[in-house]
Amino acid sequence: MLKRKTYQQRIFIYFFTAFTFFTILILIFQYNREKRYRTVQLENTLENIIEITHRFIDHHQLGKTGNFQQVDSIRYLIPEANTRITVIDKKGLVVYDNFVADLAELENHLFRPEIQKAFYSGKGGNIRHSASTGQDFYYYARYFDDYFVRCAVVYDIEIRNFLKTERLFIFFMIALFLIMWLMLHLVTRRLGEFITKLRDFAVRAGKEEDIDPNLSFPDSEFGDIRRQIVHIYDRLKHAKDDLTAEKERLLNHLYALNEGIAFFSAKKEKILANSHFIQYINLISEHSTISADALFEIEEFKPLIAKIDKYLKPDVIISQKNLPHVQIIIDKNEMYFKVQGIVFADKSFEVLIEDVTRPEKRRLLKQQLTSNIAHELKTPLSSIKGYLETILNNKNLPAEKLNYFIERAFLQSERLNDLLNDISLLNNIEDAGDLFEFKRHKLRPLVKDVIENLESRLNGKHILVQLSIDEKVSVYGNDSLLSSIFQNFVENTINYAGENVSVYIRQYLEDEKFYYFSYSDSGKGIPEEHLPRIFERFYRIDEGRTRDSGGTGLGLSIVKNAVHLHKGEISVRNRAGGGLEFLFSLAKE
Repeated sequence: MLKRKTYQQRIFIYFFTAFTFFTILILIFQYNREKRYRTVQLENTLENIIEITHRFIDHHQLGKTGNFQQVDSIRYLIPEANTRITVIDKKGLVVYDNFVADLAELENHLFRPEIQKAFYSGKGGNIRHSASTGQDFYYYARYFDDYFVRCAVVYDIEIRNFLKTERLFIFFMIALFLIMWLMLHLVTRRLGEFITKLRDFAVRAGKEEDIDPNLSFPDSEFGDIRRQIVHIYDRLKHAKDDLTAEKERLLNHLYALNEGIAFFSAKKEKILANSHFIQYINLISEHSTISADALFEIEEFKPLIAKIDKYLKPDVIISQKNLPHVQIIIDKNEMYFKVQGIVFADKSFEVLIEDVTRPEKRRLLKQQLTSNIAHELKTPLSSIKGYLETILNNKNLPAEKLNYFIERAFLQSERLNDLLNDISLLNNIEDAGDLFEFKRHKLRPLVKDVIENLESRLNGKHILVQLSIDEKVSVYGNDSLLSSIFQNFVENTINYAGENVSVYIRQYLEDEKFYYFSYSDSGKGIPEEHLPRIFERFYRIDEGRTRDSGGTGLGLSIVKNAVHLHKGEISVRNRAGGGLEFLFSLAKE
């Protein structure tokens, strides 16, 4: 690729071309002017000779007498001996020629160039070879009504030199041209240096590179331009620094948000979108995408887009102080999303997606829990009330009956107390999990304490527990919650697995972050269709039997929430040989 010419080179070429063209024009003009001047001088001399000849012919009336040989008598008046005088009549016949003795030998001269010019213009000149004498002549002729008088000089070296222009002027113009070329070179180089410095200064300013504070410019227009550029550069740099800082804060805020947010132009072209926005539209959409623009193709968002489109119409004017705000709720795959749209005055708009699954589910769960609690509390309260009413209304009850009703009322109060304790624990885990004290605990002693506390009930059902957790296993957690996990597992087995059952508690895997445990029994198990719901609050497979066995219906919900609070996961499945198996993890840190 050819190197681009510098400004100095271009301005030099422009001026050099113009000056060269101007100089050539002057040389051509002066050359032609000088040549014409010398030609006119020669023609004036010849003109004088022709005029003398004409007066002589007219004075002596040679045109009537025809004795043109008398013209020889004026030859002594002609300063140059090699001057040729020819007289030609109107028909082109030569009647006199001082260079030719025998005129009869001469051709008709009517169509000689100089004669033709004189015939039509009154006078005419020409340089040509003479066929009559065999010499080159400079001819000049005039027409005098009845005849032509032609005067010629031999076109020899002397005449050639006389007609040549002076070359001194050419040398003078060449010298002047060289001087101007040098001056032009110096001026354009100086100007080019200023332009180059100004360009480098502007380029460095544009690239935000360090600018030489000692860089100087002349106290002229270039200096003014430089000062203005510095002033503008400083203002733009400060403004850009402020905008960059604001942009960084905004971007950091956007990407730190748990909400998905995206900005679009009035033409629905993406301006900015954070990663959560892409994640959420993928969760809502049936198809994976990495483009925020896919929002406009997803069916679930079309009600929101329809509302936004109303404000994007050209005839709708939006006030900066009262920006339109639209909102929808999307329920997809057991997740809830609150989607909001804000349309700005320039018709660009923002879409905000917020995952409200947890608060929405908590709201629904609390609503369900309130209903379930009311239902669950009614049973023991009704039983207690019934037993006490029986006692109050039958003053003469036998002592055996009286003790029976009092014991039953006490058992129902115990059940009510267990229910309230479980509800309180479950709410504390969900709503105030950060208030539990966490520290490192050896897990095997905690599990052994749970087994020992329930030993009498285990023995009553002939349940054998096998513990395979290494003494070195320790987790970072709350001892009360860790105990409740295994206590609820064991109580669940006692209540529902039946008699002569074996229980296996083991740690089967570990990695850098988690320990992985298995709790299984060889009991009855449960039908597969109930497995996905056994961690729900108050969910019962067999309503009547569960109540008879004394469970609150919250045990496995407490287990699940406690495991999650310890950063773990839990799942359940039926064992191939019968019974249930719970697989769960607990974080090391």
